[in-house]
Amino acid sequence: MPTAVCPECHEEVYVDADSEQGDHVECEECGSELVVVGLDPVEVDLRSDEDDERDDGYDDGYGFDGDSY
Repeated sequence: MPTAVCPECHEEVYVDADSEQGDHVECEECGSELVVVGLDPVEVDLRSDEDDERDDGYDDGYGFDGDSY
């Protein structure tokens, strides 16, 4: 199982072999929420609020949100 180093406590963090960039993991030692930022080698960084922000609104590619004409 691949490992990375927690940026908070500097302990090893185990990451699933089939993990992808952007996946979230938790450091078992300090409880920090981390995000996979690299795969070769495996690297993690502290998870931020920006990692959770997603635009679920409709995007037609023309800049219209569907509410205005």
